[in-house]
Amino acid sequence: MPPAPTDQSTVRRVVLASFIGTTVEWYDFFLYGTAAALVFNKLFFPTFAPGAGTMAAFATYAVGFFARPIGGIVFGHFGDKIGRKSMLVTTLMLMGIATFCIGLLPTYDQAGILAPVLLVTLRFVQGFGVGGEWGGAVLMAVEHGHAGRRGLFASCVQAGMPVGLLLANGAFMICSRMEEADFLAWGWRVPFLLGILLLGVGMFIRLRVMESPVFTALQNEAPPPKVPVLEVLRLQPRNVLLAMGARFAENAFFYILTVFVLSYGSTRLGLASSTMLNGVLLGSAVQFLVIPLFGALSDRLGRRPVYLGGAVFLALFAFPFFWMVDSGNTGVIALAITIGLVGHAAMYGPQAAFFSELFGTRVRYTGASLGYQLASPLAGGLAPLIATALLAWSGGKPWPIVVYLLIMSTITIVSVWLAAETHRDDLRK
Repeated sequence: MPPAPTDQSTVRRVVLASFIGTTVEWYDFFLYGTAAALVFNKLFFPTFAPGAGTMAAFATYAVGFFARPIGGIVFGHFGDKIGRKSMLVTTLMLMGIATFCIGLLPTYDQAGILAPVLLVTLRFVQGFGVGGEWGGAVLMAVEHGHAGRRGLFASCVQAGMPVGLLLANGAFMICSRMEEADFLAWGWRVPFLLGILLLGVGMFIRLRVMESPVFTALQNEAPPPKVPVLEVLRLQPRNVLLAMGARFAENAFFYILTVFVLSYGSTRLGLASSTMLNGVLLGSAVQFLVIPLFGALSDRLGRRPVYLGGAVFLALFAFPFFWMVDSGNTGVIALAITIGLVGHAAMYGPQAAFFSELFGTRVRYTGASLGYQLASPLAGGLAPLIATALLAWSGGKPWPIVVYLLIMSTITIVSVWLAAETHRDDLRK
């Protein structure tokens, strides 16, 4: 028997809970990226030359991305076997505690080599948690939602990402206004320690939502798969690969636009960190508004046309983006970042529903998480590191970074073109 229709108030509560929880998780995750670009090279890798210290900080940043597929497999396994809700609570707690502990870490001057080792360990825990969070959060919205509006509901959860980025960069921007000595001594810790308050809010809301009705109905009909990851790789390996490919441009562009650009502006252009942070803040605010619009548009036009439009747009915008940033003009830089994040939203808005619809209910948590998270280290995690290395290799010229982004875009365009259209598919399968 199909699950009973979910009433609108329940859907709204589930979407709100997923949105707030996702905001908290991305706040935790993005704090590290901002700190890696601005302060971790000085605090945890002070014996390195400035450029090498930045690369070392970005390398520890990438560790979280390599942990994400592991988290996706582990939490996807239990999410497909025992339920979505319990996994969401667990991942949120992991992320919140790890972030709080980063705010308590000793620096290299205080603890020597132990300091970066502890930093990498906690970054791994962050990545492990966020690797399992995304799949569960979007599935709760998609599987509670009504046909014809799944793109909108899931994109509202996706909108938690720019809000998390907005909060993370905003917290750092406020703290960075203090004297540099105070900021490096203790001010950088404040945003990490404040994460414990957001954790409390997220836990309170997530504990109040009901399990997915689609998952519950299936659980009453048949036993869950013994090993979901093996089942999804046996039955739907093509969709896992296509979802991975669809993420390459989306993920690489995002971390160039929001993380690498902070380092690029301060080290190559000699701009104040607040100039770049302001641009990211403005872009994140606009992106928060447009992500649901692209999700709703994908309900009407289909996931593939909207997603392809975003990938093609960003490919065409790669060179103009660096021309605008190199102008050194604060307004032009903010406009460049904002335009880039709007292009990114055209992919990110329909992405959650698109990836969820590619897989059956028995393995949906694992399948969507695998496709999403396996691409994370290859595209997003390495993007700032690769871009920094390419910039050094070219003598400060950004054209190799643009070529790299064009390659990422080509992979995404081909993958989405080969994928099936899913926006009218029945989730009860």
